[in-house]
Formats: sequence, structure tokens, C-alpha cells
Amino acid sequence: MTRSGFSFSTRFKVRYAEVDAQRVVYNSRYLEYVDVAVSEFWPSTGLEDLGPEWTEAEFHVRHTEIDYFKPFVMNDEIEAFVRIERIGGTSMMQRFELCHAATGALHCTILMTIVHVDLATGRPKPITGEVRTRLEALVSG
Repeated sequence: MTRSGFSFSTRFKVRYAEVDAQRVVYNSRYLEYVDVAVSEFWPSTGLEDLGPEWTEAEFHVRHTEIDYFKPFVMNDEIEAFVRIERIGGTSMMQRFELCHAATGALHCTILMTIVHVDLATGRPKPITGEVRTRLEALVSG
């Protein structure tokens, strides 16, 4: 399926362990779905070709907003769309839209701000060089 403003998506099914007694996905699982989607997204960008400049870059989640519109249920197939909304000096915002793969219905949107950090100090670190150039090329819009 295609979705306006997104050039990447991945699919996966709701598993038994992810649902409650009513066969509805637990709210906390949506963040796990984002983790699956972003783990597929980054290799698709080609950033790993930069070597250590990318592979040694460290990003930590700073803030997440979730809007639930309709629950997923047991055996639904989810299509997770991922894009970078914007890049700041030390952070970027990612947008995730979790849709029903068969119907296209939007079930959940997630906005996540991640911060580039210096591991030694734990402090924000500017996004620079070729990493910044490549990330800017991925920004939607």
C-alpha cells in the first residue's frame, strides 16, 4: 500500500502475546511496533554506508506522542509507515502511522523526538557532516 508523504513501510502481524483477553492489542505494544518499523527503516536509508560516522552515532528517545484511533486485534496485519518529519540542531522528529494492511485504515499515529547524544557525557550533540546531509535528504515534504 502507498501512503501520501511516506516512502517507507513494513508489515507484520499481531501475535497472540500482544493481545489481552478481548484479543485487543495492549497499548504499550504500539511502541514495540514502532521499534520494529524503525529497525527496518534505518537500513533502508543507506546511512550505514557512511560507516562509523553513522554506526557510532547515538540517538535516544526524548519525547513520544501517541494518538490511538482504533485498536488492532488478534491476527490483524499492520503496515507501519515511517518518515522523518524534521531535523533540528541536535534532534529529529519521526512520524509513524500504523495502518491496517488490508483496509488501509489508520489505527494509530506516533510522533517521536530522538536526540543525538554524546555517550560519554549523556548530553545532546549536534547532528553534523554527511549524517546531517543524508538525514536532511530524507525529510518529508
